Amino acid sequence: MKMEKGMQLIDGNGKFSVDGLKDFMTATEFAQSGLSYAIVAIIGSQSSGKSTLMNQTFRTNFEEMDAYNGRGQTTKGIWIAKCSDIDPFTIAMDFEGTDSNQRGEDDTAFEKQSTLFALAIADVVLINMWYKDIGLEHAASRPLLKTVFQVMKRLFKPRKKTLLFVLRDHSKTPLEHLKTALLEDIEKIWAAVAEPETLCSAPLREFFNVEITALPHYEFQEEKFKEQVSQERFGGSDRLCFVSENTSSIHVVNVEVNSGVAQLRQRFVHSIYPGGLVSDREEVEPASGFPLRAEEIWKIIKDNRDLDLPAVKVMVATVRCEEIAGEKLKCFTFDEDWLEMKKTVQDCPVSGFGGAVSSILETYLSEYDREVVYFDQEVRNAKRRLLLSNALMVVRDAYDTMLMHLYSNTVNRFKTSLEQSQNEGQQYVAAIHFYSQLCMREFDQGCEDAAIQQSEWNASKFREKLICDMLSEMMAKYKKRITRALAKRVESLLEAGERDTWASIRNLFECNTEAAVSEFSDAAVSFNLNSSEIDTKSQHLREHARNLLEMKAREAAAAGRVLSRMKYRFSQVLGDYENSMSWYNWTEEINLDVVERNALSESLRILSIMAAMRFDGMPDQIEKVLFSSLMDRTVPDPSLQNTFMGATLDPLASDTWEEVSPKATTLLKPEDCKSLWMNFIEKIKPMMTGARSRQDGRRRTRRYAAAGAGVAAAAAAAVAGPVAVVNAGIAIFLRWMRR
Repeated sequence: MKMEKGMQLIDGNGKFSVDGLKDFMTATEFAQSGLSYAIVAIIGSQSSGKSTLMNQTFRTNFEEMDAYNGRGQTTKGIWIAKCSDIDPFTIAMDFEGTDSNQRGEDDTAFEKQSTLFALAIADVVLINMWYKDIGLEHAASRPLLKTVFQVMKRLFKPRKKTLLFVLRDHSKTPLEHLKTALLEDIEKIWAAVAEPETLCSAPLREFFNVEITALPHYEFQEEKFKEQVSQERFGGSDRLCFVSENTSSIHVVNVEVNSGVAQLRQRFVHSIYPGGLVSDREEVEPASGFPLRAEEIWKIIKDNRDLDLPAVKVMVATVRCEEIAGEKLKCFTFDEDWLEMKKTVQDCPVSGFGGAVSSILETYLSEYDREVVYFDQEVRNAKRRLLLSNALMVVRDAYDTMLMHLYSNTVNRFKTSLEQSQNEGQQYVAAIHFYSQLCMREFDQGCEDAAIQQSEWNASKFREKLICDMLSEMMAKYKKRITRALAKRVESLLEAGERDTWASIRNLFECNTEAAVSEFSDAAVSFNLNSSEIDTKSQHLREHARNLLEMKAREAAAAGRVLSRMKYRFSQVLGDYENSMSWYNWTEEINLDVVERNALSESLRILSIMAAMRFDGMPDQIEKVLFSSLMDRTVPDPSLQNTFMGATLDPLASDTWEEVSPKATTLLKPEDCKSLWMNFIEKIKPMMTGARSRQDGRRRTRRYAAAGAGVAAAAAAAVAGPVAVVNAGIAIFLRWMRR
């Protein structure tokens, strides 16, 4: 696609061709020019030969007017084309002529819009005018200059724009005279334009580099015209001074007038290099942003809004940097090396992970930097940070997976090493010191290898979790030790139900728990914990031990188990008594009521022991209350009303124990103990009935034995004599009476 023929950028109705410009950029590869380009626009009256001048100067093919068909509008809207064989890359823009009767009343509006667009977008603006218009008050070019200056003063801050006046159809009038007259006209028009409030009498030189060249008549002197336009060599130039009519001082204005042949085309070769036509241009923007910049500027102009070029510059930079960042992010996301790394790390840790990923990231960040280097620095830096942030979001899951592998492997290695050391008989604390430091060192080295250079990530969370899990492994070890030391022995003490049960449990608790805590504290030093953290962990061990005691106590305090132990204790006391009695022993038996009370007392002590956990050893009144209420029968009849303030006198009709230490934990409430005791009494009734029955049996047996003994004695006495019989009978009678 040859773009020397040009494409219509903006049609006669003011519609901007987005797709056409996109095709133009692709065909000409303009975007690859970076900052090495120049844009030249031409404005002037209709049918003044603008298209012809552009074609002859830049070897483009804009449509030209056919004089044989009459003079009229040829170029409609704004056209652009690539200039042939000019370094740097140069874009030519051909504008619709001003002062057209074909556009009518709309001419002024479009004239201002197109002029503003030319001044905003181009580096050099050619003003095509007839030399005979110089000095004329109502010349066709005068309104155009007024429009140019109005636009510059109202909408632009002082910024150098090159205005190259091309005087057409130059004949005999000396160029020096034309130059002087033109400069005076320019100064008059500039001074006549109203100053905006924000700009106080800014001189022309702060806005423009003004240059002047002249060309012969194209039709009557065509060969000479073409020679001057396209000649490769050019002569010298003069720097001129002139007196402004508004001041008495002389201003040096950057005006250059060719002394001799114009050599117009050659003026645009190396135009951006030092000493070139636009070497002092400011705030050049990358060629890749030209489509966005042109479209946005035209949109603002069409909407009749104030044109803020810095804002447009930022907008273009923002859009282009976002586009480039998006491209680089996509390229990174689908990079084969990255995808392979991402896949591999899902299964196992990858050696050199951090360096490899950092290198891939740096590749695309560097590409971004190269492509956006000419855009607004603040914008490109912001979009770079966003690109990096988005890329790191892509990497984060893989990075976390890598650290998770390191963490898991380290935890497993720590556990395995400790188990092996224990199997080998090594001292546990010493093994903790050695293997914790070894494993943490290996973990830190792995994290350093996995670090992403472009990120501020660190492995602190995984390291903290690792230490926490290693400590948990230790805690579990010591908890098991405490459990083994306490569980069975506490159960046995509670089952025994001796008077010193809770004192024995406290001693057992303190000895074993503090021994474990002391050893744990020595081992925890390996993890560089501060004293408060060690104290916290130690307290957890104590709480575990206490919770274990409470669990065992509550298991033992289950109503069924307590009742079973009370019955067992009662039967044990009763059995001991009965075992001591002989069916044939003539000694006096203990009163069974006394035996029953002793058995009840022993059973009630079990109930008292299980009523509450006594961790602090403080005395309480539980046993006294239970004995007075249940054994001594001082509890009033519930059916009787108490007239004293309506309060109950039954200390067991409550759900709390009075005069009990705050640290004691209730296992059985007073009302539960009362209920349990009543149930117990019912359960032992058969035992007592049986005991009494057996006691009666023993007595009957003894009577029968005594009677038998009397008969035997009588028989023996018969042999011995009457006196012996009488004495034996008396002895048997007396013994029987004692029964």
